[in-house]
Amino acid sequence: MMDDIASKIIKRFDELCGDRFNWENHWEEIADRVLPRYSETFHRPTQTITRGEKRTEKMFDSTAAIALERFAAVMESMLTPRNQKWHRLVASDKKLMKRRDVQLWFEAATDALFRYRYAPKANFSSQNHETFIGLGAFGTSCMFIDENRDGGLRYHAVALRTMYFDINWQGVVDTCYRKFTFTARQVMQAMEDGRFENVTDDVRKAARENPDKKFEIIHCVKPRDEYGKGRVDARGMPYGSYYVLCDGRHLLSEGGFAVFPYAVSRYVTGPGEIYGRSPAMMALPAIKVLNEQKKTMLKQGHRVVDPIILTHDDGILDTLSMKPGSAVSGGVNAAGQRLVHELPVGSLAAGQELMDMERSVINDVFLVNLFQILVETPAMTATEVLERTREKGMLIAPTMGRQQSERLGPQIERELDLLSKQRLLPDLPPALAEDEGEYGVEYDSPLSKAQRAEEASGWLRTLEAAIAYANTTQDIAVLDNFNADEIYRNLADINSVPASWLNDENAIAGLRQSRQQQSEMQQMVEAAPAAAGVMKALG
Repeated sequence: MMDDIASKIIKRFDELCGDRFNWENHWEEIADRVLPRYSETFHRPTQTITRGEKRTEKMFDSTAAIALERFAAVMESMLTPRNQKWHRLVASDKKLMKRRDVQLWFEAATDALFRYRYAPKANFSSQNHETFIGLGAFGTSCMFIDENRDGGLRYHAVALRTMYFDINWQGVVDTCYRKFTFTARQVMQAMEDGRFENVTDDVRKAARENPDKKFEIIHCVKPRDEYGKGRVDARGMPYGSYYVLCDGRHLLSEGGFAVFPYAVSRYVTGPGEIYGRSPAMMALPAIKVLNEQKKTMLKQGHRVVDPIILTHDDGILDTLSMKPGSAVSGGVNAAGQRLVHELPVGSLAAGQELMDMERSVINDVFLVNLFQILVETPAMTATEVLERTREKGMLIAPTMGRQQSERLGPQIERELDLLSKQRLLPDLPPALAEDEGEYGVEYDSPLSKAQRAEEASGWLRTLEAAIAYANTTQDIAVLDNFNADEIYRNLADINSVPASWLNDENAIAGLRQSRQQQSEMQQMVEAAPAAAGVMKALG
């Protein structure tokens, strides 16, 4: 039975390998010119890859490689900035979010998420950057979220060359096959850690006699056709997890996941395609042209710096010297006219202009030019900054939306599942427990704020118009249209102000009542002398 499962998994894996042959040719072409450290990795087996070999022979210009790094940095800083909390957990029921205990629980749960996500052993920051690199170069990236053996979370950006995907009827990636290589020593370590259960005698023998011997392994995660709801073992989980040793088609272990452990994101997809298309694919024509232009410019620049000499065939070639300070007799005639000339070359300025055109296209595709607006024009008013941010949010909204739904949403769901199983989240308040902990995610990254900045910008424009009207007409009644409490609570929400920083409705009512009482007392104190004078006059 176990070997039958292994055979089916290997058969399906071979089918998925055949389906993506064209993609591998495309990815290899991009790697050669944009991400050379991935060059030759899609066509060569893992065992034949030489570590540390030079792979930049096909790169003559680094513009695309630099633009890719900036693209990854921009995506990270705008979607998942390290120096701020870029999302919040909220109750699905908006009525519940008005309860103070529910607000504070979601704030504490969000704090826990970020604390374990950015813990040193979690390795999120480096792996997050790798996923954005893969997204910009190949259009598809994958993050594996696992439990850290010492508790908490652990992240691994899985190389695209090892991953094979399938989608469900709704177009969502729900199946992953990952093929990787372990040494015999690593296989035994994984078994000791509880990851593998049924290791073959061949592996055990190799671990004793040749621990560096390599074995190919396939990890398959896919929805179970049938699973027993309510079961406490792996077969009670909706996703099956299978580790298969390719040598001998042997099932190393069978497990399961309550939540899909791979967060797969795609930049854009074509009709009927599973894998994504990337900015590098869109910029590939410009990248190729720029490489050829750079080669031409190198040749032309060499001719300018070390020019070709034209001479008359009258014997002076024998005495012609190109050394600095040399005297060449016969280089001019008796009238002083030169007999030695340089071969005319083309215009380097024209070549540079052509190259700059291609570089501009590449930087546009990788979103580099878009994010230089605020850097190039720092002296702007607050309103101008909001307008620029709004425009930027409109341009990046499709990119952001896809990454939030395909990558960040599944990642957060998997993180919460792992932390909940490890009892690393605070206990649910009763009201939220009755709602079975239903939650949503609100993104507070700079890119999300750029989209929501339109609300704040609209409020500022409306307020400015109302103040101008009140100043002109001397009638402040127009300001009665605004619900100040509701406006400023929404502004606090847009600006991601923590719930614990705000007073609840009861505290606000108490403060206002106290101020009212103080005002009335002050009025009574101020009116006391006048009242005493009136009483005296009446007496």
